[in-house]
Amino acid sequence: MFDLERRWIRRVQQDGHEESANKLVNKFYKEIFSYTYKQVFDQQLALDLTQEIFIRALKSISHFDGHKASFRTWLYQIASHHCTDYFRSKAFLVRKYTDFVEDIELEGEDVVMQQFMQREQLKQIKQVLATFEEQEQQIMLGKLLEDMTFLEIAEKLQIPLSTVKTKYYKSVKKLKLELEVNAR
Repeated sequence: MFDLERRWIRRVQQDGHEESANKLVNKFYKEIFSYTYKQVFDQQLALDLTQEIFIRALKSISHFDGHKASFRTWLYQIASHHCTDYFRSKAFLVRKYTDFVEDIELEGEDVVMQQFMQREQLKQIKQVLATFEEQEQQIMLGKLLEDMTFLEIAEKLQIPLSTVKTKYYKSVKKLKLELEVNAR
């Protein structure tokens, strides 16, 4: 399958072959949408971001070098950076504030405060994770947000199972330490 994928990539890089581009998008769409959805927890927003991710990937596919990383890994990097850009954007901040105000109107204050604190904790975890290496981020997000097994993560990232476990436990310690430092 990798030979077919390489052929599609090469055809898109050389002459913008539309059919090959569509095949690449179709192959990875569900996976990237799932990843994006687990970042933003909003189906419509995830659909929009996923579309933007593929547009971004296809525009910059000429920079893809299959010797440095697999196409899947490269695509996940684009998705990760795009989600990070979104969380830093003005649109996210406006939406976050609007959602919070609407929650106050719809629910009791205690429930809203509890939800707000959970969101803030999740935001803080994501901020700390953003400082980790890309592979560590993918392992942590795969395990914590996507509820993937170590074996599934190893297959997805195409790395040994032992490496996934080692990096996961190392990252958990690192995350815990960073969160404790930030809490002070």
